[in-house]
Formats: sequence, structure tokens, C-alpha cells
Amino acid sequence: MQIESDFISVGVNTFIDPTAKIRGVHGKAKRILIGDNCFIGANVQIICDDFELGDYSKLQNNTTVHGYKPCKIGHNAWIGQFTVIDSIGGMTIGDNCGIGAHSQLWSHIKYGDMLEGCRFLSESPMKIGNDVWFVGHCIVSPIEAKDKSMALVGSVITKDMEENCIYAGSPAKNISEKIGNQFVPISVEKKVEMMRTYLETWGEDVDSIQIIRDWREAELGNFSVSYFNVSDRKYTKRLTDSEISFMKFLLPEKAKFTPYTF
Repeated sequence: MQIESDFISVGVNTFIDPTAKIRGVHGKAKRILIGDNCFIGANVQIICDDFELGDYSKLQNNTTVHGYKPCKIGHNAWIGQFTVIDSIGGMTIGDNCGIGAHSQLWSHIKYGDMLEGCRFLSESPMKIGNDVWFVGHCIVSPIEAKDKSMALVGSVITKDMEENCIYAGSPAKNISEKIGNQFVPISVEKKVEMMRTYLETWGEDVDSIQIIRDWREAELGNFSVSYFNVSDRKYTKRLTDSEISFMKFLLPEKAKFTPYTF
């Protein structure tokens, strides 16, 4: 493992493969922030001056992140192998996002000879919202993908993606009217029922985990219990063994929670 940065923070229980390289574009990075319980796989390259990765996020083998503008990836991200994330124009990826294997997210276009009159030179920030899913082999130009939007395998995305809409094709088009949306509403009571079933199936130290509907139900001063609030998808981050085990049991497809800020 090779990390070169003026400021480095790596969370607890985070694994970084010895073959991974993390540095800045021209030598040392300025700031590298990696959360708790993350995974950074073999031959991953993060060549970025300012890089941030949230808790429980995974960068699978041979992923490349590069660029001189900040790249921020939220909690619970799953980045598939051989993915390219370009932050030359700036990259923000929200919480709970999935980027399937061999996808490419580009925030710039440059190569043609300007002296010869090439018209194509640009750097634009890309903004990916929360719960966005690029299924795999997607190519994405610098767009805004709003919360809960989704692109099916092999999509080439050149325009903004609207909230909770599904896209497919090259260039990708909104096909939600044909196949529906990625997410459908679920009542709070149903969410509580589902989470309690998950908790029972997990079956470890169940007394240390409590499922709640509202923060008024929690004793926030009780640090022996981790509270999971289904209404806002937040949890009280205690970093206990049982909490970490339960979070890993829930991820990636059962439920995604992010830390509650007191």
C-alpha cells in the first residue's frame, strides 16, 4: 500500500490492499479522507489531490480515480472493478450509490489540437445524488444524476437524469413510463417490520440494536445500543462489533443507513 498525502485520515476496520496506490496528481495529495469499514481492492489507483470516501464504501479491484479537483464519494458506495472515475472537472457522488463494473464517469473532454481549431475542450463538475445506480458498463458524461435515478447496463448518459427515473440506451433515454421507477413508496410501519425481520435473521446480539420510527424513541445517551431510524435512514454510529456486523449484514441490498449527526 502506498499513500502519499499532506493529510491522511483512514477509519477503523478499513482494508486497503497492499497493491493500491493513493497520491496526488503531481506527487503528494493535499487531503485523503477514508471512512470506517471501507474496502479498497487490488491495484486500485487514487490519483487525486483531494479525495474523500465515506463509511462502508468499496472500491473493487483495478478501479481508477483521478483528477486535480476534489472527488467526494459518500457512505455505502459500491464501485465495481475496472471503473474509471474522472475528477478533472470535479466529482461528487452521494450516499448509497452503486457504480457497476467497467463503468466510466467523465468530468472533462480534451485532446484535440486547439491550434488546429478543435472545438471540444471542457471541464465540468459531475454531481451524482443519493441512491443513484449505474448498473454496469455505463459511460457517463458530466451530468447531474438526481437522487434515486438509475441507468441500465451499457447506457451512454449524455443528459441529466431526473429523480427516480430509469434510463437505457445510447444515448440513454428515460424509459420509466415503460418499466416503472427504481423505487416505490414503502410505509414507515412496513419498514419497521422489514428491519425487525432482518434483525431476527441476523440473530446475533439483537439487544444491542433497536429499530425506531422517530428519534424521540431513542435514548441517545445510551451508548450500548445502536438505533436505526427507518424514517430518515440514519443510525447512531457506535462502532461496536455488533453494529458493524449488522451493518455488513444489511449491505448492500437489504438496507442502507448513514450516520446520525447529534
